[in-house]
Amino acid sequence: MEHISREQIIRDSRHPGPEVTSRRHFLDYLLGTSAVATLGAIIYPIIRFMSPPQVIESTESSVVAAKLSEVPVNSGKIFKFGNKPGIVVRTSAGELKAFSAVCTHLECIVQYRPDTKQIWCACHNGQYNLSGKNIGGPPPRPLEEFKVNMKLNDGSRSNAMA
Repeated sequence: MEHISREQIIRDSRHPGPEVTSRRHFLDYLLGTSAVATLGAIIYPIIRFMSPPQVIESTESSVVAAKLSEVPVNSGKIFKFGNKPGIVVRTSAGELKAFSAVCTHLECIVQYRPDTKQIWCACHNGQYNLSGKNIGGPPPRPLEEFKVNMKLNDGSRSNAMA
């Protein structure tokens, strides 16, 4: 058995060996990186909340929704507008109106009901009037309204709605 002197024990405790030093460096590194990660996890959502999101506009400037003969009086037709559906409604008075066909509640597709003369969402019985305003059910906001232009047979355009 090897005899260890008191001086050797004191000297070894003042100058830890490579194993103790590497363990201490590892723990320092671990605590430092976890502190930086925690700080990043707190600051990143705050920065994302404060910066406005990039809104990608539709590349479609005009869409041929339907021929006038395809939308009889007091009826509606779903059409594609960019990557979302739209709805064109021909009122009892013959006026054309167009809206986003996506319900503002849970993004279900709306439809026109000729019996009530309203735009209706079947998911949760959301109801909109012919101005796109939410008048019943859970939808929190009105439908987005689109401008309607009618293209006449001679190639000229007519504004059906401003």
